[in-house]
Amino acid sequence: MSTIRLTMAQALLRFLDHQYVSVDGQEQKFVQGVMGIFGHGNVTGMGEALERSPGALTYIQGKNEQGMVHAATAFAKQKNRHQIYACTTSIGPGALNMVTAAATATVNRIPVLLLPGDNFASRQPDPVLQQLEVPGDYTISATDPFKPVSRYWDRIVRPEQLMTAAVSAMRVLTDPAETGAVTLALPQDVQAEAYDYPLSFFDKKIHYIDRRPAAPDAMSRAAELVRGKSRPLLIAGGGVLYASAGTELAAFAEAFGIPVAETQAGKSSLPWNHPLQVGAIGVTGSLAANRLAREADVIIGVGTRYSDFTTASKSAFTHPDVQFVNLNISGFDSSKLSGAALTADARLGLQALHEALAASGYRSGYGPGEIDELKREWDTEVDRLYAARHEAGLAQTRALGVINETIDPSSVIVCAAGSLPGDLHRLWRSAAPKTYHMEYGFSCMGYEVAGAFGAALAEPQREVYALVGDGSYLMMHAELVTSLQEGRKITVLLFDNHGFQCIHNLQRSQGSDGFGNEFRYRSGDTGRLTGSYMPIDFAAHARSLGAKAYKAGTAEELREALLQAKRETVTTLIEIPVVPGTNTDGYESWWNVGVPEVSASGKVVEAHRQMKARTQAIKLI
Repeated sequence: MSTIRLTMAQALLRFLDHQYVSVDGQEQKFVQGVMGIFGHGNVTGMGEALERSPGALTYIQGKNEQGMVHAATAFAKQKNRHQIYACTTSIGPGALNMVTAAATATVNRIPVLLLPGDNFASRQPDPVLQQLEVPGDYTISATDPFKPVSRYWDRIVRPEQLMTAAVSAMRVLTDPAETGAVTLALPQDVQAEAYDYPLSFFDKKIHYIDRRPAAPDAMSRAAELVRGKSRPLLIAGGGVLYASAGTELAAFAEAFGIPVAETQAGKSSLPWNHPLQVGAIGVTGSLAANRLAREADVIIGVGTRYSDFTTASKSAFTHPDVQFVNLNISGFDSSKLSGAALTADARLGLQALHEALAASGYRSGYGPGEIDELKREWDTEVDRLYAARHEAGLAQTRALGVINETIDPSSVIVCAAGSLPGDLHRLWRSAAPKTYHMEYGFSCMGYEVAGAFGAALAEPQREVYALVGDGSYLMMHAELVTSLQEGRKITVLLFDNHGFQCIHNLQRSQGSDGFGNEFRYRSGDTGRLTGSYMPIDFAAHARSLGAKAYKAGTAEELREALLQAKRETVTTLIEIPVVPGTNTDGYESWWNVGVPEVSASGKVVEAHRQMKARTQAIKLI
């Protein structure tokens, strides 16, 4: 057997450089490169390999370990999970900084390969700098916290173990039903240890991502269930986009007169002006979709994991005979809500269900013009909110209207946390697939700027906009510098409402007077954070990093700043002061957050009573 002597780190890179995927007959390189931040735990192992023998892999220098994993996640999401970046860090703090981002990738079912450094396998020296010592179990290290947030985890304590671990890692990364974060912990001495690897380990490997059809019996059961219902509602989740099934979704809805609502991950599956597109569903849903959900007797969920925001904490579907048909590539998700499980690729599943229903002449029972009227009513409400004016300044919904009307419809918008996701889910008018990039599986603050950089890496031909609140921006914005370093322009639209106003609003809606969520100075009178707002010049901060920057306090200024930003060739930030509390609120929806049963405040006790009454009224599904 022919062999080549390489360090484990060198062998890992050589292996990754020869991995490909094939989808619908189209072959492409799977691993594009490695994002990294070096420390003593990886610089002489992975670092040396990346410096001397990277092959065709590109190295991108991260600025924050969590941020670079968010960027890698966004890249893979925008690429429909068919291409990835790996991420490498040192041991200890560098590794642990990736845990939150690993969870974000796993919750959203997005592939990302994490290569954190680890303790010396030889235990010499011991304890090494930044080693986490657990006296009762010396096998535990700072990479063990990755176990619950990874879809696959392994620690390579001998260089030859790489051969089985790497193959297993690729199996999970390329499986649309099982994918998420994959962690290979790399002890820093083993990274540099050499082994005679067989050359066959580095042969080009093609991973075929085959579309999986539904079992015939499962399809028959699902079709029979739908045929017995008159008020179906389709819910399009992220699986529709990952399967490139938008055409099949539209054809299915049109054939049977079924309205389509969208989750955060599924938004842009249909253009906003499609006659059967009724908008967002659930807690952040539209009035049209939520009214239809309430009266639906069957929900056909396609590629959705049915989060509490989608189901409005299971309060959205109140028809006494409502049932669920769950088309999902993951058996875990297709079995939810006691539904008829269709475990299959979204495109093939929709096609097969379409054929089965068409053969029986099925048609929904919606009255003439019923869906049109609901859609017109909601479009009028969006127009009103987009035009809303406020005497104290720029309303958040007005700012979103200006942005939606000004930027190119092919642009990609990226968001994740705060009040913006709710407004965008309800109001944003997406014209084409993959233009709405929302991380709402984990709603991870700090994703926005890093995610925009990842999306720009994936689609450099498009303008990419990060819509981010001031709280989330302050939490993490370091990959803005990486976007400048890499020459991948993003435009950051920073909504400054003086704090964590989304949670401030939620807090007050449950009986609080508001506490600890606004960016105010500490008051000498109250001893609390109730002084004046802190003035933060975000535009000046962005300029100090090398970006272009503008401020826009009116709709007219914002429109002009957007046009100016489009002409810029480097990353640009537009600071947009908005009036707190000018976001949208629930449209016949509810979210169960848990309210104290006992409190010194009568308002809180009353909020608890209302919550308890609402939970008792929910149908157990």
